[in-house]
Amino acid sequence: MSNETKAINRVKVKINGEDYYIKGTVSEEYIRQVARYVDKKMHDLEQNCSKLNRTQLAVLAAINITDELFKLKQEYDEFLTAFDSETKG
Repeated sequence: MSNETKAINRVKVKINGEDYYIKGTVSEEYIRQVARYVDKKMHDLEQNCSKLNRTQLAVLAAINITDELFKLKQEYDEFLTAFDSETKG
């Protein structure tokens, strides 16, 4: 295991009108990109479901993002299976 420690970036982002400080070993731009994505998801939901409170918006955004992740993972797994079949056949 490497003794190198990665620098921890601390980035101030705005999500749904509130400031958050996000820390991570990834680049500041990546942290900002992720925050923008979450902010956009919450903003889009707020436009369509204006009666939801912040917590409900956050949970619904998390469910939608998780759904996207699961669908992409399924597509990836199917791709790997097809690729593996082609390379063995």
